[in-house]
Amino acid sequence: MIVGAGPVGLFLAGELALADCSVLVLERDEEPSTPWKTLPLGMRGLNPGSMETFYRRGMLGELLKGSGADGAQVGADPGAREAPAPRAVSHFAGMPLDPAGIDTAALPFRLPGPAMEGIMTSLDAVCTVLAERAARLGVQVVRGAAVEAVAQDGDTVVARAGGRDHPARWLVGCDGGRSTVRELAGFRFAGTPPLFTGYVAHVTFADPHALRLGFTLTPTGMYLRTPFDGHLGMMDFDGGAFDRSQPLTREHLQTVLRRVSGTDATITEVHLASSFTDRAMQATTYRHGRVLLAGDAAHIHSPLGGQGLNLGIGDAVNLGWKLAATVHGTAPDGLLDTYTSERHPVGAAILDWSRAQVATMNPGPNAPALRRLVHDLLATRDGTTHVFRSTSGLFHRYDLGDEHPLVGRTAPDFHFADGTRLGDLLREGQGVALDFTTGQCLHDAATSWKDRIRYAAGPVRDDLGFGALLIRPDGVVAWTGGRDPDREAFRHAAARWFGDPTLIAA
Repeated sequence: MIVGAGPVGLFLAGELALADCSVLVLERDEEPSTPWKTLPLGMRGLNPGSMETFYRRGMLGELLKGSGADGAQVGADPGAREAPAPRAVSHFAGMPLDPAGIDTAALPFRLPGPAMEGIMTSLDAVCTVLAERAARLGVQVVRGAAVEAVAQDGDTVVARAGGRDHPARWLVGCDGGRSTVRELAGFRFAGTPPLFTGYVAHVTFADPHALRLGFTLTPTGMYLRTPFDGHLGMMDFDGGAFDRSQPLTREHLQTVLRRVSGTDATITEVHLASSFTDRAMQATTYRHGRVLLAGDAAHIHSPLGGQGLNLGIGDAVNLGWKLAATVHGTAPDGLLDTYTSERHPVGAAILDWSRAQVATMNPGPNAPALRRLVHDLLATRDGTTHVFRSTSGLFHRYDLGDEHPLVGRTAPDFHFADGTRLGDLLREGQGVALDFTTGQCLHDAATSWKDRIRYAAGPVRDDLGFGALLIRPDGVVAWTGGRDPDREAFRHAAARWFGDPTLIAA
């Protein structure tokens, strides 16, 4: 059972259903689409790592179509033998950086593939693709079902919603930053208090050209005006005092806008408006008994840099196969606990990334000097590369206990001679054993895991010096072998992640 039919909940529901789990999603809202999910207020960025995840589950084309993009914007030349240089890099604290400054030689183990860039999209487009996938896989979504109570024992967990009890073997809270599941299940949520109140609004301006397009840092805060007519964002460093404490009237928004912009810009009408803060909080563990958390329910932070949605998608693809294996009784000991041990450090790093940006933007007499210094450092080749590595979603590394630099990272998109790519092999959510040796020396070992590991052998366009690899269902490299792979080492790695090969799923 999943609480929350946002992008994280729907992605996770699809992952579980793909692995033949029965899934019920409880959603508070009656309708799937709202003005907060459509453009401009629902505008979100998907980084290259998230795009790669959609590609590996066969949803890239639908996502691009729904987002008004096309493959040429994000894909590599089909005939390319090397990964192209990135065409975009995230900003830091509103300061844009030039992608030409990225040192591509410092980005190892990259191969060209259909998903090489991020895109701008909307929550509505993302949720539509994920909801259609979930429906095809048999996921049941119950709307208008706000969770009121959560109780669990050693075998089941029960959520009360819509006046009835819903029992399940497991429950995952994907219900956002103000998660009811997190509170009812007793998770500890720790972090740092806010420095600002942020605003996002759709308004009508009397004089829109009084405000510059893009991020504008000022001595008193920040404002953002996008090409979408009337789309406004603001940051007012008031310690978060105004967030959800008073009505967002036209008069208040105009006062804040004039203060942070230093202009006489006039708002004539407010169509929709909401506030937020830069509170940076994280659950100390992502699992409490039979209840787990993912997405904003597990961690919240400032939206600077657009990392929240991407972080949640990473949670979902990491958790899905592990929880499914646990449900089916094929998971090795401790597999589900690796969800917290792997994803918690990633979340903590994103919270720190957010805090660093807020600290850089915080007004004060010394702020301009600090911003100039940070900008100059990040604009260097090493600095720009660091920002791309930190925000692209392609280069974080889980500690899997193996010193090889590729183990724990997302796998390159190996391209077989028959046109098959690694992304094609991961579409059904299985693990993948890649065997590039001429004798197919891993065949017998790999097929011992039957439907849990898909075996693929043959020459590839560029093997990067490997003879074999074991890829987890989330696309992460679990083991690497040289030109003469060690079969016993492979078996050990496969057993660690996929359990006893003689154990048949219930």
